[in-house]
Amino acid sequence: MIVEQACGRAKLPLHWKMAIGFSLGLLLGLAVNATVGADADWVRWLTGHVLQPAGTLFLRLIFMLVLPLLFSALVVGVAEMGDVRTLGRIGWRTLAYTVIVSGIAVLIGLVLVNVLKPGAGVDPVAAQQLLAQGSERAQAVIGDNAQQPGAADMLLSLVPENVVRAASRNEILAVMFFALMIGVGLVLTKGDESIAAFTRAVDGLFKISMTLIGLVIRLAPYAVFCFMFNLAALFGWELLAKLGSYVLVVVLALALHLCVVYSVALKCAGWSPLVWFGRVQEAMLMAFSTASSNATLPTSLRVAEDKLKLPNKVSRFVLTVGATANQNGTALYEGVTVLFLAQFFGIHLDIGQQLLVMFVCILGGIGTAGVPAGSLPVVALICAMVGVPPESIGIILGVDRLLDMCRTTLNVTGDLVLATIVSKGEQDEDDPVQ
Repeated sequence: MIVEQACGRAKLPLHWKMAIGFSLGLLLGLAVNATVGADADWVRWLTGHVLQPAGTLFLRLIFMLVLPLLFSALVVGVAEMGDVRTLGRIGWRTLAYTVIVSGIAVLIGLVLVNVLKPGAGVDPVAAQQLLAQGSERAQAVIGDNAQQPGAADMLLSLVPENVVRAASRNEILAVMFFALMIGVGLVLTKGDESIAAFTRAVDGLFKISMTLIGLVIRLAPYAVFCFMFNLAALFGWELLAKLGSYVLVVVLALALHLCVVYSVALKCAGWSPLVWFGRVQEAMLMAFSTASSNATLPTSLRVAEDKLKLPNKVSRFVLTVGATANQNGTALYEGVTVLFLAQFFGIHLDIGQQLLVMFVCILGGIGTAGVPAGSLPVVALICAMVGVPPESIGIILGVDRLLDMCRTTLNVTGDLVLATIVSKGEQDEDDPVQ
Protein backbone atom coordinates (compact mmCIF):
# COMPACT_ATOMS: atom_id res chain seq x y z
CA MET A 1 0.00 0.00 0.00
CA ILE A 2 2.80 2.42 0.95
CA VAL A 3 4.69 1.64 -2.27
CA GLU A 4 1.54 2.22 -4.32
CA GLN A 5 0.98 5.56 -2.62
CA ALA A 6 4.61 6.56 -3.15
CA CYS A 7 4.83 5.44 -6.77
CA GLY A 8 1.29 6.02 -7.93
CA ARG A 9 0.22 9.23 -9.56
CA ALA A 10 -1.63 11.59 -7.23
CA LYS A 11 -5.01 12.48 -8.65
CA LEU A 12 -5.84 16.14 -8.93
CA PRO A 13 -9.08 16.89 -7.00
CA LEU A 14 -12.12 17.64 -9.14
CA HIS A 15 -12.55 21.16 -7.81
CA TRP A 16 -8.98 22.00 -8.82
CA LYS A 17 -9.63 20.64 -12.31
CA MET A 18 -12.74 22.79 -12.47
CA ALA A 19 -10.77 25.82 -11.28
CA ILE A 20 -8.23 25.22 -14.04
CA GLY A 21 -10.97 24.88 -16.65
CA PHE A 22 -12.63 28.04 -15.34
CA SER A 23 -9.42 30.10 -15.38
CA LEU A 24 -8.23 28.79 -18.74
CA GLY A 25 -11.58 29.39 -20.41
CA LEU A 26 -11.84 32.91 -18.97
CA LEU A 27 -8.30 33.94 -19.94
CA LEU A 28 -8.46 32.49 -23.45
CA GLY A 29 -11.91 33.99 -24.00
CA LEU A 30 -10.77 37.45 -22.92
CA ALA A 31 -7.69 37.14 -25.12
CA VAL A 32 -9.80 36.21 -28.15
CA ASN A 33 -12.25 39.03 -27.45
CA ALA A 34 -9.43 41.58 -27.11
CA THR A 35 -7.41 40.49 -30.17
CA VAL A 36 -9.91 39.09 -32.68
CA GLY A 37 -13.29 40.29 -31.46
CA ALA A 38 -16.59 38.54 -30.88
CA ASP A 39 -17.82 39.17 -34.45
CA ALA A 40 -15.10 37.11 -36.15
CA ASP A 41 -16.64 34.28 -38.18
CA TRP A 42 -14.52 31.55 -36.63
CA VAL A 43 -15.27 32.79 -33.11
CA ARG A 44 -19.00 32.70 -33.81
CA TRP A 45 -18.67 29.24 -35.35
CA LEU A 46 -16.55 27.89 -32.49
CA THR A 47 -18.81 29.23 -29.74
CA GLY A 48 -22.08 28.45 -31.51
CA HIS A 49 -21.33 25.06 -33.06
CA VAL A 50 -18.75 23.48 -30.76
CA LEU A 51 -18.44 24.95 -27.27
CA GLN A 52 -22.07 25.92 -26.64
CA PRO A 53 -23.42 22.47 -27.73
CA ALA A 54 -20.72 20.79 -25.61
CA GLY A 55 -21.74 22.75 -22.51
CA THR A 56 -25.43 22.16 -23.22
CA LEU A 57 -24.80 18.43 -23.58
CA PHE A 58 -23.19 18.34 -20.14
CA LEU A 59 -26.15 20.13 -18.56
CA ARG A 60 -28.61 17.82 -20.32
CA LEU A 61 -26.81 14.77 -19.00
CA ILE A 62 -27.09 16.22 -15.50
CA PHE A 63 -30.75 17.21 -15.88
CA MET A 64 -31.56 13.78 -17.31
CA LEU A 65 -30.49 12.22 -14.01
CA VAL A 66 -31.61 14.97 -11.63
CA LEU A 67 -35.29 14.00 -11.66
CA PRO A 68 -34.77 10.38 -10.52
CA LEU A 69 -32.22 11.70 -8.03
CA LEU A 70 -34.65 14.27 -6.64
CA PHE A 71 -37.42 11.69 -6.32
CA SER A 72 -35.32 8.95 -4.73
CA ALA A 73 -33.38 11.28 -2.41
CA LEU A 74 -36.54 12.88 -1.05
CA VAL A 75 -38.39 9.56 -0.62
CA VAL A 76 -35.46 7.90 1.14
CA GLY A 77 -34.71 11.04 3.18
CA VAL A 78 -38.27 11.18 4.52
CA ALA A 79 -38.43 7.42 5.09
CA GLU A 80 -35.19 7.48 7.09
CA MET A 81 -36.70 9.96 9.56
CA GLY A 82 -38.60 7.09 11.11
CA ASP A 83 -41.68 8.99 12.29
CA VAL A 84 -43.90 11.85 11.23
CA ARG A 85 -42.94 13.96 14.25
CA THR A 86 -39.29 14.04 13.16
CA LEU A 87 -40.37 14.93 9.62
CA GLY A 88 -42.59 17.71 10.93
CA ARG A 89 -39.85 19.09 13.17
CA ILE A 90 -37.25 19.13 10.41
CA GLY A 91 -39.76 20.42 7.86
CA TRP A 92 -40.83 23.37 10.02
CA ARG A 93 -37.23 24.22 10.90
CA THR A 94 -36.37 24.16 7.20
CA LEU A 95 -39.32 26.40 6.30
CA ALA A 96 -38.66 28.87 9.13
CA TYR A 97 -34.96 29.19 8.21
CA THR A 98 -35.81 29.66 4.52
CA VAL A 99 -38.29 32.47 5.15
CA ILE A 100 -36.13 34.29 7.72
CA VAL A 101 -32.82 34.10 5.85
CA SER A 102 -34.42 34.87 2.47
CA GLY A 103 -36.03 37.91 4.08
CA ILE A 104 -32.64 39.04 5.39
CA ALA A 105 -31.13 38.55 1.92
CA VAL A 106 -33.81 40.66 0.21
CA LEU A 107 -33.53 43.33 2.90
CA ILE A 108 -29.75 43.59 2.37
CA GLY A 109 -30.30 44.03 -1.36
CA LEU A 110 -33.04 46.65 -0.98
CA VAL A 111 -31.00 48.69 1.52
CA LEU A 112 -27.96 48.74 -0.78
CA VAL A 113 -30.03 49.76 -3.81
CA ASN A 114 -31.68 52.61 -1.88
CA VAL A 115 -28.33 53.81 -0.52
CA LEU A 116 -26.11 53.40 -3.58
CA LYS A 117 -28.79 54.06 -6.25
CA PRO A 118 -27.11 52.18 -9.14
CA GLY A 119 -29.94 52.99 -11.57
CA ALA A 120 -30.05 56.74 -11.01
CA GLY A 121 -28.73 59.20 -13.59
CA VAL A 122 -28.59 56.77 -16.52
CA ASP A 123 -28.36 58.32 -19.99
CA PRO A 124 -31.77 57.73 -21.68
CA VAL A 125 -30.10 57.13 -25.06
CA ALA A 126 -27.83 54.46 -23.59
CA ALA A 127 -30.84 52.95 -21.85
CA GLN A 128 -32.70 52.59 -25.12
CA GLN A 129 -29.64 51.02 -26.76
CA LEU A 130 -29.33 48.45 -24.01
CA LEU A 131 -33.06 47.77 -24.17
CA ALA A 132 -32.94 47.28 -27.94
CA GLN A 133 -30.04 44.81 -27.66
CA GLY A 134 -32.02 42.53 -25.36
CA SER A 135 -35.52 43.14 -26.73
CA GLU A 136 -35.89 39.80 -28.51
CA ARG A 137 -34.91 37.71 -25.49
CA ALA A 138 -36.92 39.98 -23.21
CA GLN A 139 -40.07 39.43 -25.24
CA ALA A 140 -39.46 35.68 -25.10
CA VAL A 141 -39.19 35.81 -21.31
CA ILE A 142 -42.27 38.03 -21.00
CA GLY A 143 -44.17 35.74 -23.33
CA ASP A 144 -43.35 32.77 -21.14
CA ASN A 145 -44.18 34.79 -18.06
CA ALA A 146 -47.56 35.74 -19.44
CA GLN A 147 -48.51 32.09 -19.33
CA GLN A 148 -47.42 31.68 -15.71
CA PRO A 149 -50.32 30.68 -13.41
CA GLY A 150 -51.72 32.92 -10.69
CA ALA A 151 -51.20 32.37 -6.98
CA ALA A 152 -54.14 29.95 -6.59
CA ASP A 153 -53.14 28.01 -9.71
CA MET A 154 -49.55 27.80 -8.47
CA LEU A 155 -50.77 26.33 -5.20
CA LEU A 156 -52.95 23.80 -6.99
CA SER A 157 -50.10 22.89 -9.34
CA LEU A 158 -48.15 21.55 -6.38
CA VAL A 159 -50.53 18.58 -6.38
CA PRO A 160 -50.17 16.89 -9.79
CA GLU A 161 -53.14 15.24 -11.48
CA ASN A 162 -50.70 12.99 -13.31
CA VAL A 163 -47.22 12.68 -11.83
CA VAL A 164 -45.83 11.17 -15.04
CA ARG A 165 -47.02 14.16 -17.03
CA ALA A 166 -45.62 16.51 -14.37
CA ALA A 167 -42.26 14.77 -14.65
CA SER A 168 -42.31 15.00 -18.44
CA ARG A 169 -42.94 18.74 -18.17
CA ASN A 170 -40.13 19.12 -15.65
CA GLU A 171 -42.55 20.41 -12.98
CA ILE A 172 -40.09 19.87 -10.14
CA LEU A 173 -42.28 21.06 -7.26
CA ALA A 174 -45.10 18.71 -8.26
CA VAL A 175 -42.72 15.76 -8.45
CA MET A 176 -41.23 16.73 -5.08
CA PHE A 177 -44.70 16.85 -3.51
CA PHE A 178 -45.44 13.36 -4.87
CA ALA A 179 -42.12 12.08 -3.52
CA LEU A 180 -42.88 13.70 -0.15
CA MET A 181 -46.24 11.91 0.00
CA ILE A 182 -44.60 8.59 -0.90
CA GLY A 183 -42.04 9.13 1.87
CA VAL A 184 -44.76 9.93 4.40
CA GLY A 185 -46.61 6.80 3.31
CA LEU A 186 -43.49 4.73 3.93
CA VAL A 187 -43.11 6.24 7.41
CA LEU A 188 -46.75 5.47 8.30
CA THR A 189 -46.72 1.96 6.81
CA LYS A 190 -44.55 -0.30 8.95
CA GLY A 191 -43.94 -4.01 9.46
CA ASP A 192 -44.55 -5.07 5.87
CA GLU A 193 -41.76 -6.80 3.95
CA SER A 194 -43.01 -5.43 0.64
CA ILE A 195 -42.62 -1.88 2.01
CA ALA A 196 -39.06 -2.64 3.05
CA ALA A 197 -38.38 -4.04 -0.44
CA PHE A 198 -39.77 -0.88 -2.05
CA THR A 199 -37.64 1.30 0.21
CA ARG A 200 -34.54 -0.69 -0.75
CA ALA A 201 -35.46 -0.31 -4.43
CA VAL A 202 -35.79 3.48 -4.14
CA ASP A 203 -32.54 3.61 -2.20
CA GLY A 204 -30.98 1.60 -5.04
CA LEU A 205 -32.31 4.15 -7.55
CA PHE A 206 -30.69 6.91 -5.49
CA LYS A 207 -27.33 5.12 -5.44
CA ILE A 208 -27.51 4.33 -9.18
CA SER A 209 -28.35 7.98 -9.95
CA MET A 210 -25.44 9.18 -7.83
CA THR A 211 -23.08 6.74 -9.55
CA LEU A 212 -24.13 7.83 -13.04
CA ILE A 213 -23.97 11.50 -12.13
CA GLY A 214 -20.51 10.86 -10.69
CA LEU A 215 -19.44 9.67 -14.13
CA VAL A 216 -20.96 12.72 -15.81
CA ILE A 217 -19.38 15.08 -13.28
CA ARG A 218 -15.96 14.00 -14.53
CA LEU A 219 -16.76 16.06 -17.64
CA ALA A 220 -17.38 19.18 -15.53
CA PRO A 221 -13.92 20.77 -16.02
CA TYR A 222 -14.35 20.65 -19.80
CA ALA A 223 -17.90 22.02 -19.58
CA VAL A 224 -16.71 24.83 -17.29
CA PHE A 225 -14.05 25.73 -19.86
CA CYS A 226 -16.74 25.92 -22.57
CA PHE A 227 -19.04 28.09 -20.46
CA MET A 228 -16.35 30.57 -19.47
CA PHE A 229 -14.74 30.80 -22.92
CA ASN A 230 -18.11 31.59 -24.50
CA LEU A 231 -18.95 34.19 -21.87
CA ALA A 232 -15.57 35.96 -22.12
CA ALA A 233 -15.09 35.67 -25.89
CA LEU A 234 -18.54 37.02 -26.80
CA PHE A 235 -18.82 39.80 -24.21
CA GLY A 236 -15.33 40.51 -22.85
CA TRP A 237 -14.88 43.25 -20.26
CA GLU A 238 -17.76 45.13 -21.91
CA LEU A 239 -20.09 42.72 -20.11
CA LEU A 240 -19.33 44.45 -16.80
CA ALA A 241 -18.67 47.94 -18.14
CA LYS A 242 -22.19 48.57 -19.47
CA LEU A 243 -23.96 47.95 -16.18
CA GLY A 244 -21.02 48.10 -13.79
CA SER A 245 -22.77 49.82 -10.88
CA TYR A 246 -25.70 47.39 -11.00
CA VAL A 247 -23.39 44.38 -11.15
CA LEU A 248 -21.30 45.70 -8.25
CA VAL A 249 -24.38 46.26 -6.05
CA VAL A 250 -25.68 42.73 -6.72
CA VAL A 251 -22.27 41.15 -6.11
CA LEU A 252 -21.72 43.27 -2.96
CA ALA A 253 -25.10 42.24 -1.56
CA LEU A 254 -24.45 38.58 -2.35
CA ALA A 255 -21.00 38.78 -0.77
CA LEU A 256 -22.33 40.40 2.41
CA HIS A 257 -24.97 37.71 2.78
CA LEU A 258 -22.43 34.96 2.10
CA CYS A 259 -19.69 36.22 4.39
CA VAL A 260 -21.71 37.78 7.21
CA VAL A 261 -25.12 36.12 7.48
CA TYR A 262 -23.94 32.60 6.70
CA SER A 263 -20.90 32.96 8.97
CA VAL A 264 -23.11 34.01 11.89
CA ALA A 265 -25.48 31.11 11.19
CA LEU A 266 -22.58 28.63 11.11
CA LYS A 267 -21.17 30.03 14.33
CA CYS A 268 -24.55 29.42 15.97
CA ALA A 269 -24.40 25.84 14.70
CA GLY A 270 -20.98 25.33 16.29
CA TRP A 271 -18.91 25.44 13.10
CA SER A 272 -15.86 27.52 12.23
CA PRO A 273 -16.85 29.42 9.05
CA LEU A 274 -13.34 29.08 7.59
CA VAL A 275 -13.32 25.31 8.09
CA TRP A 276 -16.85 24.96 6.78
CA PHE A 277 -16.30 27.05 3.64
CA GLY A 278 -13.08 25.13 2.96
CA ARG A 279 -15.03 21.87 2.93
CA VAL A 280 -17.80 23.03 0.58
CA GLN A 281 -15.66 24.80 -2.04
CA GLU A 282 -16.24 22.05 -4.60
CA ALA A 283 -20.02 22.54 -4.46
CA MET A 284 -19.61 26.33 -4.62
CA LEU A 285 -17.41 26.11 -7.70
CA MET A 286 -19.81 23.71 -9.40
CA ALA A 287 -22.71 26.07 -8.67
CA PHE A 288 -20.79 29.06 -10.05
CA SER A 289 -19.86 27.18 -13.21
CA THR A 290 -23.23 25.65 -14.07
CA ALA A 291 -25.52 28.43 -12.72
CA SER A 292 -27.96 25.70 -11.70
CA SER A 293 -28.92 24.54 -8.20
CA ASN A 294 -30.41 21.35 -9.61
CA ALA A 295 -27.29 20.50 -11.58
CA THR A 296 -25.20 21.06 -8.43
CA LEU A 297 -27.43 18.89 -6.22
CA PRO A 298 -25.40 15.66 -6.67
CA THR A 299 -22.20 17.47 -5.68
CA SER A 300 -23.95 19.07 -2.69
CA LEU A 301 -25.23 15.69 -1.47
CA ARG A 302 -21.74 14.19 -1.73
CA VAL A 303 -20.14 17.17 0.02
CA ALA A 304 -22.70 17.02 2.84
CA GLU A 305 -22.01 13.32 3.37
CA ASP A 306 -18.26 13.12 2.79
CA LYS A 307 -16.98 16.56 3.83
CA LEU A 308 -19.48 17.85 6.39
CA LYS A 309 -20.45 14.41 7.75
CA LEU A 310 -24.11 15.42 8.09
CA PRO A 311 -26.81 12.82 8.84
CA ASN A 312 -28.16 11.41 5.58
CA LYS A 313 -31.76 11.62 6.78
CA VAL A 314 -31.36 15.39 7.13
CA SER A 315 -29.06 16.25 4.24
CA ARG A 316 -31.01 14.29 1.61
CA PHE A 317 -34.29 15.92 2.64
CA VAL A 318 -33.02 19.47 3.19
CA LEU A 319 -30.74 19.67 0.13
CA THR A 320 -33.33 18.13 -2.20
CA VAL A 321 -36.02 20.55 -1.05
CA GLY A 322 -33.58 23.43 -0.84
CA ALA A 323 -32.43 23.07 -4.46
CA THR A 324 -35.82 24.51 -5.43
CA ALA A 325 -37.23 26.13 -2.28
CA ASN A 326 -34.27 27.74 -0.44
CA GLN A 327 -32.81 30.23 -2.91
CA ASN A 328 -31.56 33.23 -0.92
CA GLY A 329 -29.43 34.49 -3.79
CA THR A 330 -32.35 34.42 -6.21
CA ALA A 331 -34.61 36.32 -3.80
CA LEU A 332 -31.90 38.94 -3.23
CA TYR A 333 -31.20 39.29 -6.96
CA GLU A 334 -34.87 39.73 -7.83
CA GLY A 335 -35.31 42.51 -5.26
CA VAL A 336 -32.20 44.40 -6.37
CA THR A 337 -33.11 44.07 -10.05
CA VAL A 338 -36.68 45.34 -9.67
CA LEU A 339 -35.57 48.41 -7.70
CA PHE A 340 -32.67 49.04 -10.08
CA LEU A 341 -35.01 49.00 -13.09
CA ALA A 342 -37.40 51.33 -11.29
CA GLN A 343 -34.53 53.78 -10.68
CA PHE A 344 -33.39 53.28 -14.26
CA PHE A 345 -36.71 54.59 -15.59
CA GLY A 346 -37.24 57.17 -12.85
CA ILE A 347 -40.15 55.31 -11.20
CA HIS A 348 -40.46 55.98 -7.47
CA LEU A 349 -41.45 53.02 -5.30
CA ASP A 350 -42.72 53.91 -1.83
CA ILE A 351 -42.15 51.82 1.31
CA GLY A 352 -45.34 49.85 0.78
CA GLN A 353 -44.38 48.91 -2.76
CA GLN A 354 -40.89 47.92 -1.66
CA LEU A 355 -42.32 45.73 1.09
CA LEU A 356 -44.53 44.12 -1.55
CA VAL A 357 -41.43 43.52 -3.67
CA MET A 358 -39.70 41.98 -0.65
CA PHE A 359 -42.64 39.65 0.07
CA VAL A 360 -42.97 38.48 -3.53
CA CYS A 361 -39.19 38.01 -3.81
CA ILE A 362 -39.23 35.69 -0.79
CA LEU A 363 -41.99 33.65 -2.45
CA GLY A 364 -40.12 33.85 -5.76
CA GLY A 365 -36.99 32.47 -4.11
CA ILE A 366 -39.04 29.50 -2.90
CA GLY A 367 -40.76 28.74 -6.18
CA THR A 368 -38.18 29.65 -8.83
CA ALA A 369 -36.84 26.77 -10.90
CA GLY A 370 -33.25 25.88 -10.02
CA VAL A 371 -32.02 26.19 -13.61
CA PRO A 372 -30.04 28.89 -15.45
CA ALA A 373 -32.04 32.14 -15.88
CA GLY A 374 -34.94 30.60 -13.95
CA SER A 375 -35.58 33.87 -12.06
CA LEU A 376 -36.09 36.11 -15.11
CA PRO A 377 -39.83 35.38 -15.50
CA VAL A 378 -40.32 36.17 -11.80
CA VAL A 379 -38.48 39.48 -12.21
CA ALA A 380 -40.75 40.39 -15.14
CA LEU A 381 -43.81 39.47 -13.06
CA ILE A 382 -42.75 41.64 -10.09
CA CYS A 383 -41.92 44.55 -12.41
CA ALA A 384 -45.46 44.45 -13.80
CA MET A 385 -46.90 44.38 -10.25
CA VAL A 386 -45.19 47.64 -9.21
CA GLY A 387 -45.56 49.57 -12.47
CA VAL A 388 -42.12 48.96 -14.00
CA PRO A 389 -42.22 47.97 -17.70
CA PRO A 390 -41.68 44.15 -17.80
CA GLU A 391 -39.78 44.45 -21.08
CA SER A 392 -37.13 46.45 -19.22
CA ILE A 393 -35.51 43.17 -18.16
CA GLY A 394 -33.90 43.28 -21.60
CA ILE A 395 -31.49 45.84 -20.13
CA ILE A 396 -29.94 43.35 -17.70
CA LEU A 397 -29.89 40.30 -19.97
CA GLY A 398 -26.34 41.02 -21.09
CA VAL A 399 -24.98 40.56 -17.57
CA ASP A 400 -27.53 38.06 -16.29
CA ARG A 401 -25.37 35.03 -17.00
CA LEU A 402 -22.57 36.29 -14.76
CA LEU A 403 -24.99 37.30 -11.98
CA ASP A 404 -26.82 33.99 -12.37
CA MET A 405 -23.55 32.21 -11.62
CA CYS A 406 -23.00 34.39 -8.54
CA ARG A 407 -26.50 34.02 -7.09
CA THR A 408 -26.54 30.27 -7.73
CA THR A 409 -23.35 30.02 -5.68
CA LEU A 410 -25.17 31.74 -2.81
CA ASN A 411 -28.22 29.49 -3.30
CA VAL A 412 -26.21 26.27 -3.11
CA THR A 413 -24.11 27.50 -0.20
CA GLY A 414 -27.31 28.48 1.60
CA ASP A 415 -28.72 24.98 1.11
CA LEU A 416 -25.62 23.48 2.72
CA VAL A 417 -25.78 26.02 5.58
CA LEU A 418 -29.43 25.08 6.08
CA ALA A 419 -28.58 21.37 6.15
CA THR A 420 -25.80 22.06 8.66
CA ILE A 421 -28.08 24.04 10.97
CA VAL A 422 -30.99 21.60 10.78
CA SER A 423 -28.57 18.72 11.43
CA LYS A 424 -27.61 20.20 14.79
CA GLY A 425 -29.43 18.12 17.38
CA GLU A 426 -30.73 15.62 14.80
CA GLN A 427 -27.71 13.33 14.73
CA ASP A 428 -27.82 10.04 16.60
CA GLU A 429 -25.31 7.47 17.70
CA ASP A 430 -25.33 5.68 14.38
CA ASP A 431 -24.94 8.80 12.28
CA PRO A 432 -23.00 11.49 14.13
CA VAL A 433 -21.91 14.85 12.87
CA GLN A 434 -18.11 14.95 12.86
